[in-house]
Amino acid sequence: MVVITLQRKKCIGCNYCVELAPEQFQMSKKDGKSVLLHSQEKKGFFTLKSADENILEASLEAKKACPVKIINVKQV
Repeated sequence: MVVITLQRKKCIGCNYCVELAPEQFQMSKKDGKSVLLHSQEKKGFFTLKSADENILEASLEAKKACPVKIINVKQV
């Protein structure tokens, strides 16, 4: 199980996450911030839980590239 969390409010819209993990992230046309696809929002944190282990590597790359460190990825 892969768990990805995005603290969207702090996003600066750099687009790195979309470039590195386009199947998990896209940019919002409304406010220019990252959107974690298929996620659930709770208190400003957007969380995606996926059984697809194939998304782990791209998601970790997106986490590393994020200049404001608002992406968290863990394998459980």
